Amino acid sequence: MIQHHIEACAKVPNMKEILLVGFYQPNEALSRFLVSAQQEFKIPIRYLQEYAALGTGGGIYHFRDQILSGGPEAFFVLNADVCSEFPLPEMLAFQQQRGDAHSFVMLGTTANRKQSLNYGCIVANTETCEVLHYVEKPSTFISEIINCGIYLFTPAIFQHIGKVFQKNQQELLLEEGSNGWQRAEVIRLEQDVFTALAGCGKLYVYKTDSFWSQIKSAGSAIYANRLYLSQYSQRHPERLARNSPEGPSIRGNVYIHPTASVDRSAVLGPNVSIGKGVTVGAGVRVRESIILHGALLQDHTCVLNSIVGWDSTIGRWARVEGTPSDPNPNDPYAKIDSETLFRDGRLTPSITILGCNVTIPAEAVILNSIVLPHKELSRSFKNQIIL
Repeated sequence: MIQHHIEACAKVPNMKEILLVGFYQPNEALSRFLVSAQQEFKIPIRYLQEYAALGTGGGIYHFRDQILSGGPEAFFVLNADVCSEFPLPEMLAFQQQRGDAHSFVMLGTTANRKQSLNYGCIVANTETCEVLHYVEKPSTFISEIINCGIYLFTPAIFQHIGKVFQKNQQELLLEEGSNGWQRAEVIRLEQDVFTALAGCGKLYVYKTDSFWSQIKSAGSAIYANRLYLSQYSQRHPERLARNSPEGPSIRGNVYIHPTASVDRSAVLGPNVSIGKGVTVGAGVRVRESIILHGALLQDHTCVLNSIVGWDSTIGRWARVEGTPSDPNPNDPYAKIDSETLFRDGRLTPSITILGCNVTIPAEAVILNSIVLPHKELSRSFKNQIIL
């Protein structure tokens, strides 16, 4: 997911460094990814680990010295759980047009009235684009313009975040009986900072009509994959697979990693991504799916609306299928719904997910199920989470 963020940042003129901020333990896979991304995009990339989950504002405030160390005029903040065309140069040009070197810009897009309640809602001046009012996940309709989680800040933002930090500290001092689990550094950009900035002439919204989606569930990753592949067909057609006499049958937008081995009798697409070192056998059919690195799809398997984890194996003539959770295709402003895992005590039908190192036996059917890593199944499953 974050490779797309890094690629977008690397294209911005005068971009000096990319910092990933999170509270997850860095592991070998992340370190390898960062090294290869630095080599590919020719830009320094570092991972900064928070000591606890500090919120969308607390993380950047905690590492403010690192962010400001190179004396930047401005910096972007991108939430990692979104997919987008990332119009970063356009946001930069928009800020310069405003003529205020200390203004902040957030990316906005249009949602339908009902779904807007699930996002941060922006009321803006139609002429100047100044944010007049901001409410995070309102209980009643506020605006169809929603916050995309992509921002352009100047160093002045830290003064505003600092005021929230000081206020949190004072409140903690007053609450002597608190258990100490609350931390003054836990700061939410949306509720704590933007709500206060709105209407002060400091915050503006740049509205985009290009694609944008949240990635809050594994099911939404399939939709994001489709959006990115569609972008490739327009901007980077060389990245997509083409039909050839020696190769598999390609339908629609399909990405195949150069190291993958795909039998010429396989049929792939539309909207399929095949990862590094994947093996696809004879007569295999894959549609609307992501096959992650090292997976093996044996002869005549069928994979539809699914994510197949790293180093997983699907036996001959097996069928792995999920139910797509796409936005309403008849509503141009519809966004993907973040479905709960269970509804009425039952697993909500969604895409099928195989964790890493999962083995599916020959001729089995896995339907609308989630299989956790390192499982060797012996039979078919439907609508289940296999722990």
